[in-house]
Amino acid sequence: MTVATKVLTAHVPLPLADKVDQMASRLERSRGWIMKQALSAWIAQEEGRDRLTQEALADVAAGHVIDHRAVQAWADSLGTDQPLPVPR
Repeated sequence: MTVATKVLTAHVPLPLADKVDQMASRLERSRGWIMKQALSAWIAQEEGRDRLTQEALADVAAGHVIDHRAVQAWADSLGTDQPLPVPR
C-alpha cells in the first residue's frame, strides 16, 4: 500500500544540512529518510509535551495541587539532618 506524500521545503542552516548529509551517508539512508525520522520524532515529542500540559492543567482545574509553601519548606529541608517528607 502506497502512502500519499507531500513535499515540504525548509531553509536549513548549512552546518545542520551537512550533519544530515553525514548521518545519511553513515546510515546508508537517503536525506529524505533522515528528515522523516527527525520530523516524526519531533512531532511525537511535542504531542507528548502537549498531552502532559493538558493533564497538568486538568489537575489544576480539579484542585489537585500542592501548596507552594509546603513545597518550599520541603525543598529548604533537603540536605538537613531532618528532611521533610515529600509533600503530597
